[in-house]
Parts: sequence; C-alpha cells; structure tokens
Amino acid sequence: MIHFNNVTIVGVGLIGGSLAKVLKTKNLTDRITGAGRSRETLDLALKLGVIDRMGEGLSHAVVDADLVVLASPVGTFEAAAREIGLLMKKGAILTDVGSVKGALVKRIESLLPAGVHYVPGHPIAGKEKHGVAEASEQLFRGAKCILTPTTKTDPQALETVKALWSAAGANVVLMDADAHDHIFAAVSHLPHAAAFAMVNTVAEFSSGPENYISFSGAGFRDFTRIAASSPEMWRDVCLLNGNNIIEMIEQYQLALNSIKKAIERQDADKLDALFHAASGLRRGLG
Repeated sequence: MIHFNNVTIVGVGLIGGSLAKVLKTKNLTDRITGAGRSRETLDLALKLGVIDRMGEGLSHAVVDADLVVLASPVGTFEAAAREIGLLMKKGAILTDVGSVKGALVKRIESLLPAGVHYVPGHPIAGKEKHGVAEASEQLFRGAKCILTPTTKTDPQALETVKALWSAAGANVVLMDADAHDHIFAAVSHLPHAAAFAMVNTVAEFSSGPENYISFSGAGFRDFTRIAASSPEMWRDVCLLNGNNIIEMIEQYQLALNSIKKAIERQDADKLDALFHAASGLRRGLG
C-alpha cells in the first residue's frame, strides 16, 4: 500500500478536492497542504476538512512534499512547475490532472531538476458543477485515469501514481501524450465547445420578447449540461490543444453540413441513414 508523509495539492477544486478526500479516506497520507490563487477556496477546503493546512504561496506549500498534484487550470501548470521545480525535494513526485498533455508534458519535464519525478495524468471524471464543495471521494470510482509517461518517466514514480489512482477506484490506462490530445479533442474538448456554442446560439434568439432558453426541455438541458463547467478551465484547454480542437470542429461542421444539405434537398433517406448511424453508435455506449 502506498503512503505519503506530505501531499500538496495545487488547486483544491472539484478534482483536487476529491483526490484529497481519497487520500484522507484511504489513509494514504499524514498531511495535505492546499495551495492556489483563491484564499476563499482554501479557507473553505480547510473548513470542510479537505486539507490540513494552507501553504503561504506555492514555494512554501511544496517544501517537504512527497507528492505534488497540479489540479489548477491547465494553463497554470507550466508557470507552477517553473516556480516549484527547484524547491521540491529529491525523490518527490509531481503529477497533474490536466486534460491536455502533448507538448506541455515536454515543457514541464524540462523545468524539473534531476531527482524530481513527473508523471502526467488525466482522470476522466467530473461534474457540471465545480468547486471544492462538490468534491467527493467517490468521483473517480469506475472512471478511467489516463497516464502519459515519457521515456524520461521514472518507473517507480509511475507505479506509485498508478497505485494512487487505483486506490481512488479508477481504471488506469497508459497512453502516448500526443495520442491523448487527439483523442480527447474529439471525445471531450469538441463536445464542450459545441455545448458552449449551442447555449450562445439560443441566447442570440432570447434577446427579444421571448426568452427561448426558458422553454428548453430535457434534450437541450442534457446536450448543454457540460456548458456549466468551469469557463477558465475550458479556455485553457482550447488554447493549449488548439490544432486538434480546430480539426475536430471542422469535422463537426462537415457533419452538420451533411444534415443541412439533406434537409435542403428534402432527402429523407439521407437523413435516415445519418441519424441511424449515429443512433446505433450512441446506444452502444450504454
């Protein structure tokens, strides 16, 4: 069984807070230090018992930490690694929960001194609501957690992080960082962009005497549920994985145009074929 004397979580929101709860529930650490930009969030995390203490800034928070978890918006990772890399003790592990890997992994690796081990991670879990008040030790149960080790990744550190996520109830999958970004641009980043766009589209029609959104039913609410996710987080994801997301948006536009053209031509057979293909695939997901 793994055990850490000191764990530091940078960004004690839904994901970071839920991992902290796992560490406490499973008795995997003696102490958890919370760090981040929002004193209000850290105060709440302390009050809820999610963390044991607050760091006085990142530099102070990582001193003597065996494990540091970057769970703030992914756009902050590189600056955080630059600030804390040289302050982390030899043998410590740095990991993250970001949904973008690729070139970012290589940049973070380059900022760390020898003896500090980086294991990039991405738990596929979340809710439309965010914040430490929504944190739960059950969040990762049955979910996938992607780890994207490189040729520089320390094997023992990788095994330790795998064991951590297994203890959280996640199914750990190893994957190449670039392949990760292409896959998740399709199955996660594009759907979020589409949900944000859908809400903004309907909002354009709500400026007149009728508030269109107030008439939305289950279909609209289900489709756009993820548009309630953290805007800051998804802004960073779009900027860091831009090329892959643009590729997926262009492919999505082609799919929408196929439906649009079939409607223009009143082509019932084409619509039937497109909808049946999608319906069958979606039912297969369960």
